Amino acid sequence: QVQLEESGGGLVLAGGSLRLSCTASRGSLSNYGLSWFRQAPGKEREFVATVSWTGVSTDYADSVKGRFTISRDNAKNPLYLQMNNPNTEETSGYYCAGGAAESRYPTYDYWGKGTQVTDSA
Repeated sequence: QVQLEESGGGLVLAGGSLRLSCTASRGSLSNYGLSWFRQAPGKEREFVATVSWTGVSTDYADSVKGRFTISRDNAKNPLYLQMNNPNTEETSGYYCAGGAAESRYPTYDYWGKGTQVTDSA
């Protein structure tokens, strides 16, 4: 069974950038569709970005298009989310998820425990 672990969260300045990573502490991510979701306290989990197992196909929430980039390195295992110019409303816990195919929906088999991104303002 795959176990996912996120890292890279922290404080970010408005207009700054942050890169989140997700690795498999057990198993491999290379054959899975992968996504990033986020969830703030009192709010529903929200889709951010997804990538196919080949890395060729990606999809983004409209709110992050042009600012966030999802990528993966199957040779080294990790999944990334490059966050450029995040805004205050994007302060949230960020979660990676993996399953049979990439998806915008939180129906994945495997989830990490999340990493917190906080606006430092």
